[in-house]
Amino acid sequence: MARGPSKSMNRWSLIVLIFLMLGFVILSGRLFYLQVVDHDFYQKQAIDYQTREATLSAKRGTIYDSNMKVLAQSATVTTITLSPNDIKNEEQRDLIVRELSRILELDEDKVREMSRKNTYYVEVKKQVERTVADEVRQFARENELGCIGYVESSKRYYPYGNFLSHVLGFTGSDNQGLAGIEAYYDKYLQGKSGRLVKAKTAKNGDMPVDYETVYEAQDGYSLVLTVDEVVQHFLEKHLAAAVKEHSVANRGTGIVMNVKTGEILGMAVKDDYDPNQPFVIADEEVRKAIEEIEDDEERRSQLQTAQEHQWRNKAISDTYEPGSVFKIVTASAALEEKVVTPDSGFVCEGSIEVVERKIGCWRTSGHGPVSFMQGVKYSCNPVFITVGLRLGPSLFSQYFEAFGLTERTGIDLPGEAGSIYVSEERMGSVELASCSMGQSNSVTPIQMITAVATAINGGYLVQPHIVKQVLDSDGNIIESFDTHVKRQVISEETSATVSELLFHAVNDADGGGKNAYVRGYRIGGKSGTGEKLGKEEDLYVASFLGFAPADDPEIAVFIVLDEAHSYSIYGSVLAAPAVANIMGDVLPYLGIEPQYTEEEMEGLDVTVPDTIGISPNSAIARLNAENLKARIVGEGDRVLAQVPEAGQPLPTESTVILYTEENPEDIYGEVPDVQGLTIAQANQAMTNAGFNVRLSGITNHSQSVLCINQSLESGSKALKGTVITLEFRDSAGGE
Repeated sequence: MARGPSKSMNRWSLIVLIFLMLGFVILSGRLFYLQVVDHDFYQKQAIDYQTREATLSAKRGTIYDSNMKVLAQSATVTTITLSPNDIKNEEQRDLIVRELSRILELDEDKVREMSRKNTYYVEVKKQVERTVADEVRQFARENELGCIGYVESSKRYYPYGNFLSHVLGFTGSDNQGLAGIEAYYDKYLQGKSGRLVKAKTAKNGDMPVDYETVYEAQDGYSLVLTVDEVVQHFLEKHLAAAVKEHSVANRGTGIVMNVKTGEILGMAVKDDYDPNQPFVIADEEVRKAIEEIEDDEERRSQLQTAQEHQWRNKAISDTYEPGSVFKIVTASAALEEKVVTPDSGFVCEGSIEVVERKIGCWRTSGHGPVSFMQGVKYSCNPVFITVGLRLGPSLFSQYFEAFGLTERTGIDLPGEAGSIYVSEERMGSVELASCSMGQSNSVTPIQMITAVATAINGGYLVQPHIVKQVLDSDGNIIESFDTHVKRQVISEETSATVSELLFHAVNDADGGGKNAYVRGYRIGGKSGTGEKLGKEEDLYVASFLGFAPADDPEIAVFIVLDEAHSYSIYGSVLAAPAVANIMGDVLPYLGIEPQYTEEEMEGLDVTVPDTIGISPNSAIARLNAENLKARIVGEGDRVLAQVPEAGQPLPTESTVILYTEENPEDIYGEVPDVQGLTIAQANQAMTNAGFNVRLSGITNHSQSVLCINQSLESGSKALKGTVITLEFRDSAGGE
């Protein structure tokens, strides 16, 4: 009879079974942990071992001006890559290091360090231009170097260089916006990067193209600005000239704005920088001074400070005491509250006492008895202090807030600063007096022009903006930014009165803004001279804000010159002519037609008629018919030559030189120096020398109106009869 398993065998079988079951449980648990708990981790590891991935950069959207001129765009560039693990030997490594360093202009030691990394992917250099990338490709092809790779991306270009730099901003090496529009609208412009995924072989090579997966990049949206490239060029040209002429130490800024819509047609800061090379200090003197600093840490610190300074948009990021430009706000509030009318009477004795403190007028001798209209025209401090005190702290503060001066404007640019102002609770009579004439409170230029736009556009506070539309890659409009009216601050009637008062400030012969006069246009405006307190020396901010047409304002131009070192401190002398020059270019371009008075018509140009081949008497009659004079040179019976030539523009009452003989003598004259002379003196000197004169700038015959520039240099030779343009400016001062 067979015997069954012994008890000992059963026990061992049980033990083995238990261990097997325990092992199965542990193994199952481990598999569960690996496959479920750590699934994502090991899946990523597997993908990393089995695939090679490259980023496909999205093309950044284009930035256009209001007329679809390209201001910023992206072009294809290449990132040169290297697979160190695929380098076959040291001889090949030496060749790669030597040639890549030469072609890409890189340090040889750094390239060698890259080539020794234990990896299949190293970025050697980003944003390589096409011609350089093609040279690398040729080198790799000739030497059969499969370890060198290429990844296409995009690089930002600004075709106009320094143009509009503080508005456009710039991008970083990774195509992200770092300043200006580029930063503010980065989410629209940047797009979405794509990916190229390649399967790898067991030896880490690339599988055939069938094993590639491409996730296409999505290009960024494009922007259409409100800025007009032509207007911006006029603004930058005349602002740069003013900054240079008056040795402006702390930069100048200018804004051109549509006062009805809030659209910014131009915005500039001088000095500026090139957004194609934003990290290079544009000011040569500053750059050289930084380069000469021996301490590395100090040099880096100074470089960073200088970069941040040159990138800073002064129009929106810097506050200042606006001076008398702010009187427009005070006048608007006072007229709206009916504490004053244009005919209200005042007396200026050169100063006014407020709580035992004497506050002077810029005209220390005083203006005497004046109406409120004259007080605006003369920018009389005692008049505005009196008006401010009539308003009182509560009403004054209410209007200060209503005009948007206690808050940021909300313009679509990064870095906008807020104002620094005296609150109603802290405003005593002295503070109110100071604030009423534009001192004590600090605002930004964009806040100031927005407030003035409110005063003259019918009383509506509009939000300034600089982007008009967002477009997709097919040109479809994705989003539009229209006029945003926040509130009505003053009535349309009051606004019209303010505009009329400011028109007289520019167009009357005794107006404080007469240097902003442009023949044929109804321009209104106000100057400002703000003192910078707390400085070792007396420093000022000279400004002028002009607008046109005064009877239906559309365009405002604001120029601010910070710390000018010139023959005057006043905005009416330093900044107003720049506004006039900008208006003279911008208004005709925008289709705003001149409307000349009878007096202005008398000084307009006429077209010189053709007198060649006719008798001197007939020529004289033909010229007289065009209100021109004639001077005959020679004894001949026919006109052989004339200066100026036929078809040229010439001011009425000018003289045309008619030559009736070949090779006449005394055909050239020496240009006299008339700078610093009055209109009468300069005109007489030019006429005596045989030249015609075209007047620009201020053309009234006040003794304080002097020539500040002539189109032909004194001492040079020119044909007699040549038209020489003389620019005049009233240098008598006034805020």
